[in-house]
Amino acid sequence: MSFWSRLQRAAVERLHIRLESLVVLLALSAVMAVLSPYFLSLSNVLNILLATSTIGVLAIAATFVIGSGGLDLSLGSVMGLSGVVGAFVAVNLGWWSPLAVLACIVAGGIAGYINGQLVTRAFVPAFIVTLGMLGLARGLALVISQGRAIYGLPPEIVYIGQGRPFGIPMPVILLLLTAIVAHCLLAYTRFGRHTLALGDSEGAARAAGIRVEHHRRIIYTLSGALAGLAGLLFTARVNAGDPTAGINYELTAITAAIIGGTNLFGGRASILGTMIGALIMGVLQNGLTLLAVQSYYQQMAIGAVLILAVFIDQYQVRKESRV
Repeated sequence: MSFWSRLQRAAVERLHIRLESLVVLLALSAVMAVLSPYFLSLSNVLNILLATSTIGVLAIAATFVIGSGGLDLSLGSVMGLSGVVGAFVAVNLGWWSPLAVLACIVAGGIAGYINGQLVTRAFVPAFIVTLGMLGLARGLALVISQGRAIYGLPPEIVYIGQGRPFGIPMPVILLLLTAIVAHCLLAYTRFGRHTLALGDSEGAARAAGIRVEHHRRIIYTLSGALAGLAGLLFTARVNAGDPTAGINYELTAITAAIIGGTNLFGGRASILGTMIGALIMGVLQNGLTLLAVQSYYQQMAIGAVLILAVFIDQYQVRKESRV
């Protein structure tokens, strides 16, 4: 076994990350720093972290679902719906701000629970269920908001998105806390082991006594709740409940998870790797923006990165199977 292979295996076992992802992040950052003199400025670095916070939370949700052998294409729409629900509760109903915050997360959790129920009880493929929820959640957000953004959030909620304790954006702090909890949950608990066991072999997981359907419902509910948290961060940052928020965010979130080492077909996942993947996507989008690259070319770049990430992931799987 080569030195790189031994180093990679040690990184996976001890840090739960793939070194290729870290190398790509460092190389991409170096290239962007050369191409743009503003890239490494403190304000731009904070902007990258701030822009990554929402995608990062969605990517954590995608990591749990994909690691279990599932798929959630509704993350972006559920995020948009959750933000609208929270803004509606805070502005239109005038409820207490903590209840509006809770409403965001609960709305996402309910959408995720519905996904889980349909997948496990109605036996509808996850691709179809979450694709349907993508349209349903987006349409419901437009109905609730009457097709217009809901402005005028209370200062307590705006602080969640725009506050900077110790100079660090509040969404970045919440992303870090979420990532730490999610990493411990996936890497060091029975819940995490059962999640990856489902993705590795559902039949073997069932034979081992894991309540497969119940566990999968919890995973989808958790995914929806995290999408609700992402909706809260986005809504608080822009000070509006926007029914169009989160369009195509699920693509970026899934890409970040796969780049970070999560196997598209389940059985292997890493929250720390996903955070590296989210930073890669953030650096890529920020760098292209600094270089004045048009947004549609940025979408093309994200799509190309997704295809490349899946290719590299499957190449690694085939390579490891031959060893």
